[in-house]
Amino acid sequence: MMGGFDSWISRSVECLILSFFLLLQSTCAQQAFVSIRCCAESTFTEPSTNISWIPDDGWYSNTLGCQNINKPVENYQGDKIRIFKGDLAKKWCYNLSTTKGHEYLIRGTFLFGDSVRTSLAILFNVSIGVTPIGLVNGSDDSVEVEGVFTARNHHIDFCLLKGTGDPYIYKLELRPLNVLKYLQGGTSSVLKLVKRVDVGNTGEDIRYPVDPNDRIWKAESSSIPSSLLEKTPPNPISSSANVSITTAVPLQVLQTALNHSERLEFLHNDLDIGEYNYNLSLYFLEFIESVDTGQRVFDIYINNVRKQPDFDIMADGSKYREAAFRFTANGSFNLTLVKVSDKSLFGPICNAYEILQVRPWVQETNGEDVNVIMKVKDELLKKNQGNKVLGSWSGDPCLPLVWHGLICNNSINNSPVITELDLSSSGLQGSLPASIVKLAYLEKLKLSDNKFTGVIPEFPASSMLISLDLRHNDLMGKIQESLISLPQLAMLCFGCNPHFDRELPSNFNSTKVTTDYGNCADQGSSHSAQGILIGTVAGGSFLFTIAVGIVFVCFYRQKLVARGKFHEGGYPLTKNAVFSLPSIDDIVFKSIDIQNFTLEYIEIATNKYKTLIGEGGFGSVYRGTLPDGQEVAVKVRSATSTQGTREFENELNLLSAIQHENLVPLLGYCCEYDQQILVYPFMSNGSLQDRLYGEAAKRKTLDWPTRLSIALGAARGLTYLHTFAGRSVIHRDVKSSNILMDHNMSAKVADFGFSKYAPQEGDSGVSLEVRGTAGYLDPEYYSTQHLSAKSDVFSYGVVLLEIISGREPLNIHRPRNEWSLVEWAKPYIRDSKIEEIVDPSIKGGYHAEAMWRVVEVALACIEPYSAYRPCMVDIVRELEDALIIENNASEYMKSIDSFGGSNRFSIEKIERKVVLPPTPTLTDPSPDILQALTPPQPR
Repeated sequence: MMGGFDSWISRSVECLILSFFLLLQSTCAQQAFVSIRCCAESTFTEPSTNISWIPDDGWYSNTLGCQNINKPVENYQGDKIRIFKGDLAKKWCYNLSTTKGHEYLIRGTFLFGDSVRTSLAILFNVSIGVTPIGLVNGSDDSVEVEGVFTARNHHIDFCLLKGTGDPYIYKLELRPLNVLKYLQGGTSSVLKLVKRVDVGNTGEDIRYPVDPNDRIWKAESSSIPSSLLEKTPPNPISSSANVSITTAVPLQVLQTALNHSERLEFLHNDLDIGEYNYNLSLYFLEFIESVDTGQRVFDIYINNVRKQPDFDIMADGSKYREAAFRFTANGSFNLTLVKVSDKSLFGPICNAYEILQVRPWVQETNGEDVNVIMKVKDELLKKNQGNKVLGSWSGDPCLPLVWHGLICNNSINNSPVITELDLSSSGLQGSLPASIVKLAYLEKLKLSDNKFTGVIPEFPASSMLISLDLRHNDLMGKIQESLISLPQLAMLCFGCNPHFDRELPSNFNSTKVTTDYGNCADQGSSHSAQGILIGTVAGGSFLFTIAVGIVFVCFYRQKLVARGKFHEGGYPLTKNAVFSLPSIDDIVFKSIDIQNFTLEYIEIATNKYKTLIGEGGFGSVYRGTLPDGQEVAVKVRSATSTQGTREFENELNLLSAIQHENLVPLLGYCCEYDQQILVYPFMSNGSLQDRLYGEAAKRKTLDWPTRLSIALGAARGLTYLHTFAGRSVIHRDVKSSNILMDHNMSAKVADFGFSKYAPQEGDSGVSLEVRGTAGYLDPEYYSTQHLSAKSDVFSYGVVLLEIISGREPLNIHRPRNEWSLVEWAKPYIRDSKIEEIVDPSIKGGYHAEAMWRVVEVALACIEPYSAYRPCMVDIVRELEDALIIENNASEYMKSIDSFGGSNRFSIEKIERKVVLPPTPTLTDPSPDILQALTPPQPR
C-alpha cells in the first residue's frame, strides 16, 4: 500500500516538475517574442493567449494613419489598423532585431473592416527583407501572411509595398523558432506558410502557449473533398494518448486526427498559380494501443504521384512518426493516403500537416552601402525631423522599390549599389552629412536648392564621383584639392552659396572638370529668389507670345490653303522645316528636322490611297511612292480611331528627336483639314508577327539564325530608347506586330504612339492609363500602375517566346492551360524540355547552347517582379553571345558539308536544369490572368 502511495507521489512530483518546466519554457519563449498591435494606445496583455502586445509608435508615431475597424467578429470590435499614405513613400517597413543565424517565424495580420472599406481596389505586396512573400487584397476581410527565415543579419525588415490603394496592417509578430529547424540553418530560401492544419480538430485554433513557438494550428475541414464526404466520410477521432519522446508538434495537436477505413484525401485549390516548390510535413500519432507494426500501412500520394509506399507509423517501434516531402504544384494540391489492402489491417490516419512554399532569398543592396545610407539618414534627421523625403526612406534602399532620390545599379556580384543620390529641393538644412563620402559607388550627387551650411566633407581618393551639384545653399569654406583631384570628376556646380570662397585650387584643370559658379554667388538667397521669379515671369511671357504666334500662323496658313493661295504643286510645303511641338511629358520647345507634306502631296504619293497594307488603332496604312522613287508607308488617322491627337503628337515629337538603325524613322507628317498623317519608309518584309503566325499569304518560315538576328536588332533598338541621353524612353507597346523588317531583314521597332519618358525623381511615378496589349502586358505595371523600362523588358520576353515557339502570346481557342504563351512555356523550360516549345519548323536547325541562352533570357524577362528582370543592355550582350555561338556552329556545319558530310543541321542536345527565380503569382498576379483582363489595343 505504501509503495503505491510512494509511486503516486513520485508521479505527481514529476507532473509538477514537467508543468513548471513547460511554464518556464513558455515564459522564456515569450520574452523573445515581438508582438506589435498597430495603433494601440499602450502595452497590454491578451487574456486568451497571455501574449503581451506593444504599440507600433516606436516605428510610426503618426496617429493620423490610425483608423477604427468594426468587424462582425466580436473579438475585433473597436480595434484599429494603421493605413499608410504618402506622396513620396513607396514602401513602409518595420525593422525588427534578430540574432544572426537563428530561425524565425514572422507573421503579419491584415484586417480590413467595413468602417474603412472604400470602393477603390486595394492591392499591395508584402516582403521579408526584399523577398516577396505575399499579396494582400483589400476585398478580403482578413489576411495572414507568414514566413520562416534564417536571420542573415542582426535585423530584418517586414515591408508593405505600394500598389493600388493605401497599404494597411493590423498586427505584426516575430517568433524565434528555437529548436525547430525548418530551414536547417540555410539562408538561401524563405518559407511562406500555405497551410498549417490540426486534422480532426473541431474546436478553436491552437497557438501559444500550447505551442511555445506560437505557430497557429488551424482547425480546418474544408480541405476534405465533398465527394469523399458524401460517400464514406472520414472519422474525426481524439485521444488522450501520450508520447514519451519530443515531438515537433504540440501534443494537443496530435491528440486529434481523421481516420478512414480505406483512404484519406485533403484538397487545396488556393495555392499560387505558377510552378513552385513546396515542403510538406506530415505528423502521425497512433491512438490505438493494440495496433502493432505492420497493421496500419498506407501509401502517400501527392498530386496523384506516389511519394512513399508502405508507410507504417509504428515501423521504428514508436507511436509517433513524421514524414517530409518536396513537391512542385501549380495552383492546387492533393494529398491522398491510401490503405495497402494486402498488408494492412487498419486504414490511414493523419493528425496534422504543414505546407510551406519555398521562395529563393533575394539578394539585398550591398551591405556597406546600406550601412552608409542609414548613417546619412540619421545625420540628416538631426536637423530635419519630419522631413517628407527622409520619412519615406524605409527598408532596403534599392529593392524592390528604390528610395525617393536614389538610383541603384548592380555591382560586379549582382548586389545593387547606390550610384546616384538626388536630394535637391528637399527642404533640408544643417551640415552636409559627413558619411555621404563613404558611398563607394556614388557617381552623381545633387544637393542643390536646400539650406545646407558648413563645409564640404572631404571625399576619399577612391571615390567614383562624376558630378557634384551644391548650388543654392549656404555653404562655407572652399573647394579642396582632394575634391578636384578625384579621378572621375567631370562636373562641379557650387554657385549661389553667398559665403563660399569661389577661388579654385592652383592645380585646377578646367579641361578635365567643368565648373558652374552660378550668377548669384555674391547676391544672397533673397536676390536669387527674386531673380528666379523675374526670370520665370519673363520666360513665361515669352513662351506665351510664341504659342499665340504659332496658333495665329497655323490658323492663317489653313485659310491660305483653303483659298488655294498656298503652294499648288505636289511637293512638301516646307522641306526640312524647323517645327516645334510640346511633348506630353516635358512642355519644352525643341527643333525638329522633318518634312511637312501637303494633303495633296500625300494623295499623289499613295495614288489616292489605292493600296491598303494594314489597319491599326490609329487608322489605315497605305503603300505609296515619293517622287524620288522611295517607297513609303502612310499611316492615316481614321475618324473612328481609338487614338487621337496625343498619340499623333507623341510619335511626331519622339521620332523627331531620336534616330537609330533599329528604330523605324519618321520621314514626314501632314496636319491639314483635321487630317493627321504620318509617313515612314516602307518595310518590305512586313512584321515579325506576320512572318511567324500571321495570314497565310504573309507567313514565311524564318530559320533560327534569322530569328535570332531579328531579336537582337529589336533589343538594340529598345536599348537605345532606354538609354537615350536626353531622358530614357519607354515604348509601352512592345510586341511582334511592332517589330518590322526591311529588305535586308533588319529589325526595326515601330509605333511610338504610347511611348513615354521614364518617370524621374519628382514625378508621381504613376500612370493613370495603363497601356499595352493583351498577352504582352507587364503584370507589375498592370497591378501597381508604376511604369519603368522593365515593363518593356517583360513585353520583349514574350516576343522572345514567340520567336522560339512560333506561337501567339494569347489564344483562348487553345486548351485552357495553353491560353497564355508565358504560362504554357514555363513548365517545359523548368523541366529542361525546351524541345517541346521550339517551333517545329526550326527543329534540327539550331545550336542547343544558343537556343538555351535565348530561352534563359526570355525566362528572366518575364519575371513578374521588375526587380528580377535584366535591363536591355544585359539582354543585348546575351543575345550577341548566342548569335556568335549560332554563327560559329553554322560555319562549322558548312565546312563539314563541303567535305561531303550530311547537309542536315543537327547539334547534340545540351541538358540543362533551369532553376527559376521567385515568381510570386499571388504577389504578382499571373500574366495570363492579368492580360486577359486587358482588352487588346488595336494597333
